[in-house]
Amino acid sequence: MDQTEAMGRMIRIGSGQGFWGDDLEAPVRQVEEGPLDYLMLDYLAEVTMSIMQKQRQRDPEAGFARDFPPLMERIFARCIEQGIRVVTNAGGVNPPGCGEALVEAGRAAGVGGRARIGVVTGDDLMDRLDALIEGGHELRHMETGEPLAAIRERVQSANAYIGAAPIVRALEEGADVIVTGRSTDTALTYAPMMHEFGWDADDHDRIAQGVVAGHINECGAQASGGNALVDWWTVPAMEQVGFPVIEAHEDGSFVVTKHPGSGGRVTRAIVTEQLLYEMGDPREYITPDVVADFTSLALDEVGPDRVRVSGVRGSARTDFLKVSIAYADGYKAVGTLVYAWPDAAAKARAAERILRARLDRLGLAFDEIRVELVGWDSTHGHLAGPPPPDLPEVQLRIGVRSGDRGAVERFTREIAPLVLTGPPSVTGFAGGRPRVQEIMAFWPALLRRDEVEPHLNVRILEV
Repeated sequence: MDQTEAMGRMIRIGSGQGFWGDDLEAPVRQVEEGPLDYLMLDYLAEVTMSIMQKQRQRDPEAGFARDFPPLMERIFARCIEQGIRVVTNAGGVNPPGCGEALVEAGRAAGVGGRARIGVVTGDDLMDRLDALIEGGHELRHMETGEPLAAIRERVQSANAYIGAAPIVRALEEGADVIVTGRSTDTALTYAPMMHEFGWDADDHDRIAQGVVAGHINECGAQASGGNALVDWWTVPAMEQVGFPVIEAHEDGSFVVTKHPGSGGRVTRAIVTEQLLYEMGDPREYITPDVVADFTSLALDEVGPDRVRVSGVRGSARTDFLKVSIAYADGYKAVGTLVYAWPDAAAKARAAERILRARLDRLGLAFDEIRVELVGWDSTHGHLAGPPPPDLPEVQLRIGVRSGDRGAVERFTREIAPLVLTGPPSVTGFAGGRPRVQEIMAFWPALLRRDEVEPHLNVRILEV
């Protein structure tokens, strides 16, 4: 038996989005430029859930990635004709609303009677939050240990990270497009692998391989040359970068690649960079379905733009699921002014001193005032050293935060006067007065999985 036979059957899972706001043409290129079996699109981050929750509070039909249904309208017919199944967490805090919008998109795309949409619900805990707390689930902050009750009245969203099981169920029921809420990012890739290859829930090593595949896929082009540190200037054709494609085999091993002729690059170094993204203890990468040991994997370049990943070990899942909670934590505003040579940095520092003195005179107190000189110390802070005397220009960026919206509002009115009552050669205020923004803070917690999983539901919609 040769190596290919030992690896077993192969499926291709392409990444189409790395975050809400990513390249909208990437999914189109993925389905048009090469073969795929699955297209995964990752839209969610912790702050995204709170943004979507606030949108839904204003409009009950909102709360999901509104650019996803129009995207599907463009590619729906081709996906159905080519047998490409789509898995996404674009449902945000309103998967049913996203599902209904997809039905309309499918009909507009001409796939009526030919497509099925799976909608996964049950991750949203907002309606159950008080009952959970009353039932003894304190949802303590994972870093500080503080109970959620301390900030309960300010909570904007609360969602459990769910795993592969409901996605697999939707695939088994014939869904062509599966929409979830706060699915863990990696499950969007390894759930199709579990479904296609029939892996059992206790097949820890193979599922761990899928987790690594999902971790590589989840950030889109970051695994195929985007944001690359190694020789970034040599990465070709980034204007039409090819997003990664996982060629997954039944034994769990896989190859990271991209469509031939597309831009970007897949190398061992670039894939390694993505593996390190958001990494804590690499020996215990915890997901809802398995704990993966990233130190056990092997990376091998097996051809141009082809990196093989194998050998990942895994262990049994924990009894808990992570819960992503967002809460209101005051207000902020950020204002900017640009100062030109000569003495650009000195002028910006003088403007800072003048502004601070005026805020003090007005009796305004802030939880934090943060100042950066963009063009000198905004990236490296004090490590930047003293500013060079011939610095052509700097941008003074000053931000404040406070629980008092009125104080932040007054701060926004004190920036503009510096144009005529501060150091000379100022520009860059054409954008007008800074905008006051509500601050969303992140509260990570743990909850027993038996409080979440019985509430998960899969509904199939016919287009």
